[in-house]
Amino acid sequence: MTIDLPRLARLTFHGPLSEARATAMVQRLAANRPRTVLDIGCGWAELLLRVLAAVPGATGTGVDLNAEDLARARKNAEERGLGDRVRFAEESAVGTERGPADLVLCLGATQALSEAEPPTAEALRALRRLVTDRGRVLVGEGFWQRPPTEAELSGMWPGAAPDDHDDLRGLLDLAVEAGFRPEWTETASPQEWEEFESGYQAGLEVWLAQHPDHPLAPETRARLDRHRGQWMSYRGVLGIAYLTLVPDLR
Repeated sequence: MTIDLPRLARLTFHGPLSEARATAMVQRLAANRPRTVLDIGCGWAELLLRVLAAVPGATGTGVDLNAEDLARARKNAEERGLGDRVRFAEESAVGTERGPADLVLCLGATQALSEAEPPTAEALRALRRLVTDRGRVLVGEGFWQRPPTEAELSGMWPGAAPDDHDDLRGLLDLAVEAGFRPEWTETASPQEWEEFESGYQAGLEVWLAQHPDHPLAPETRARLDRHRGQWMSYRGVLGIAYLTLVPDLR
C-alpha cells in the first residue's frame, strides 16, 4: 500500500534555494552562453530547465536514479516547450562519460559522482573532468557552519561524523585543489533552509493530520518525526554553499 501523494510537490527546488537566488544564478550562468548543460543528480531538473529557457539553442542532459523525479522533469520540459532540447537518463553518474559540457550543475549531489566517504574531493575532481575548459560548474555542497557537538551529530543522519563535511574555507580549498577558481561563493540563508525543510515535509504532514487512522499513518508519523528531529539537530550547524567554479587552466 502506498500514499497517493506527488513526490515533494510543495518544493520548487530539491534544496534550500530561493527564487531570488535561483534567478540570479541563472542570469550569471546564462551570461557565459553555454551550448551544452549537464545536470548531475538532477532530480526534476528545475534549474537545468531554467538555464535552457534563458539560453536559446542550448541543449541539456539530466542524470539521476529516481524515476519519479525524472518523470516530473520530462513533464515539466514538455510543458515549457523544452522537450526537444533536453534528455534525461536514469543511471548512475559514478564514472560517467557524458561530458565535457559547457555548464555542469551538481546541486546537493556530489555523492552521485563518488562512492568515497566523504565524496566531496573526488566529486570535485570528477566535475573538473566533466566541464569544458572555458565552462562553468555550479556545485551545491554541505559544509559545517561550526563544529557539531556529539549530541548534535547523534541526532543527524545515521553515522553522522565530524569529517562528513569541511568548513567553508576547507570546501573552497578542495575546489581549488581539484583544478578550479571560485568565481562566486554564496551560502543558503536560514530562511531558505526553513522554506526547504518545511516544504519537504508539508504534503505528508497535512495528509497525516487528516488521515490519522490510515494503515500507513504510524510509519508515516515515525518517518516525519525522525526527519524533523534530524533537521533540528543540524539546523544552524549544517550549511549549503553554492560555488560557481571556473576551470583553472594553468
